[in-house]
Amino acid sequence: MINALVLAEGGVTGIAWELGVLRGIADADPDLADRVLAADLVVGTSAGASVAAQVTSGVALEELYAAQLCPESAELEPDFDKDKRFAELSAAVDGASGPEEGGRRIGALALAAKTVDPAVRLAAVDARLPVKRWPDRRVLVSAVDAETGELAVFTRESGVTLLDAVAASAAVPWIWPPVAIDGRHYIDGGTRSMANADLAAGAERVLVIRPVLEGTPQLWGSLDAELATLGRVDAHVINADQASIDAFGSNLLSPAARAAAARAGRAVGAASAVAVKALWN
Repeated sequence: MINALVLAEGGVTGIAWELGVLRGIADADPDLADRVLAADLVVGTSAGASVAAQVTSGVALEELYAAQLCPESAELEPDFDKDKRFAELSAAVDGASGPEEGGRRIGALALAAKTVDPAVRLAAVDARLPVKRWPDRRVLVSAVDAETGELAVFTRESGVTLLDAVAASAAVPWIWPPVAIDGRHYIDGGTRSMANADLAAGAERVLVIRPVLEGTPQLWGSLDAELATLGRVDAHVINADQASIDAFGSNLLSPAARAAAARAGRAVGAASAVAVKALWN
């Protein structure tokens, strides 16, 4: 039985919330949390890529969660409004034939945008990674090629550092610079899909953790459609509740909201443990 843990996009608050969800599952059922964290396959997109790197690092979940409660942080704080940004992305891809054309349009704008120095941004992502090497387990990190619009999936076998892969996956267009890897430039994997759950192909049980309200639209397709491509799988999705959305605020990239987001996620995780156990038995 192949188990997959899929961790979606969601900004800095999403990182805190997803770690909180996992911590909440551990509150309710420590053995269950250990089994979830030992998933055969972990798929990470944007914020989820950072969480994937953290929870497969060997560092205790309690320590990872506690770090989200600390006021001190190496995170940068840009001016960002989630609703305005989604509207801008939607306008950029309006009329596009599909995600690849949309990715090329967004990528062209991202390459032309003036953002922070790439080295400054890379240092902030580096501070998220307690271990800098890829784990032995199968971890897939999604990004989008800024020039072609194609999905890129980085793994331990890709010859790409974990830092570059995670930074590429979280390169929010027009906020953070595209990440250069081997002559190509990559942007946020969330511009293709919030979770890229279709990358969990081959899994028989899939747990998706997604810091948005159920039914929240994405630029392309839907989570249900992605899960349908996996065939006959058992799946459960943990979405954010309204209390979590309130904790995030409008700036999902603000480190000041991490603690509230982590605590909200912890409550959701604890409340979700029974359903997760039914899946991950």
